[in-house]
Amino acid sequence: MLNPLFWLQAVTLAFSQIWANKSRAFLTALGIIVGVASTTAVIAALTGLKAKVLAEFESVGASKFFVFPDRPDNAPRNMYPWEKILLKPSEVQAIREECTLVKAVTPITEVGLDVEAGDKRIEGITIAGIWPDWHVVQNRFVQEGRPFSQIDVDSERQVCLINADAIAELNLAANPVGEPVLIGGRRFMIVGVVETTQARFFGMNASSAEIFIPFSVAEKLQERNFFMRIEGLFKSPETAQEGEDEVRFVLRRMRGLSPADPQTFQVAAIDKFIDQFKALAAGITAIAGGIVGISLLVGGIGIMNIMLVSVSERTREIGLRKAVGATPMAILMQFLLEAVTLCLVGGFIGIAVGRLAAFGLTRIPGAQLEQADIPFWAVALSFAFSALTGVVFGMFPAIKAARLDPIEALRHE
Repeated sequence: MLNPLFWLQAVTLAFSQIWANKSRAFLTALGIIVGVASTTAVIAALTGLKAKVLAEFESVGASKFFVFPDRPDNAPRNMYPWEKILLKPSEVQAIREECTLVKAVTPITEVGLDVEAGDKRIEGITIAGIWPDWHVVQNRFVQEGRPFSQIDVDSERQVCLINADAIAELNLAANPVGEPVLIGGRRFMIVGVVETTQARFFGMNASSAEIFIPFSVAEKLQERNFFMRIEGLFKSPETAQEGEDEVRFVLRRMRGLSPADPQTFQVAAIDKFIDQFKALAAGITAIAGGIVGISLLVGGIGIMNIMLVSVSERTREIGLRKAVGATPMAILMQFLLEAVTLCLVGGFIGIAVGRLAAFGLTRIPGAQLEQADIPFWAVALSFAFSALTGVVFGMFPAIKAARLDPIEALRHE
């Protein structure tokens, strides 16, 4: 049985051999360094991206759901024309009145229009038509003025809500409530200033300005190309699955679909998007693991070659050790520990380079990777893979060294 002093001496000798051949050791471990550094950097980026996206999902709300029109797969276009599957305001009304697990719901339709205020003009702002429940669904409320009321929607009043970015772009007063703006050539009065948020899952506006008008008014502005989606909020995340079933039942009844008919809409809760994103992140991490596996394989082959050269160079030393009583197990463990130590040093340098790369990612403007960091499990896994590489690829040279005949080894020139 090898005593603890042997292990300490073996590791010390391994470091002395690495230091004596610094350049060769660095080039040998380069495959390990590159593999570990690139993988830890990718994991850091994924960790930052995942944290950012999940934070935005949380800001939207875990109880939120969406409804979109959806043509059945492989269905003939003439049987399910687009006009037939589009969502209708009456269906939203039915959801609001009949779905007991729905806390709030709103239709949303968007139309691109030019907006003017004084001598300032912005072209192609996306104007969103909403119901008053939109504030509860989005968890965004007015900071100045008032929100929309049901009377605004029913009476088709030409009023609007505006966010801080739109105020800045239109050069309006800090509190523009009561001021007029021209939207698509029509005069609207600003009744409230709504909170600005950074969460943009379904909005891809070139401008960050947001303007909202009553849904009934927006519907009139796009009679020919009318399209809407539904966004709502369940009473709690625990009732999301039952709430989805309830919404599907109401919509199928409203559309006259029999049990055998395919669904012409899609209902999705936010938790499903979260699960899909987590699965995607896990898949990318697995691919990164495959890449590091290839890098470690290449690095391991290099380490095996160098260790074979080291055995050849130190044949007389091995013979001398055996002649003074060193066992084959001691010789094997000596060379195996050298290979493992070399891999672990490479892994340590790789993690250090990966941490520098992760820090660099947090400093990239606009990348939104401020939370990029290497988790502890990635560090532990990198060291474990590095040690395993050393064991696997150092075993053959170590066995060769252990099997050398001491007499033949001492005769070696």
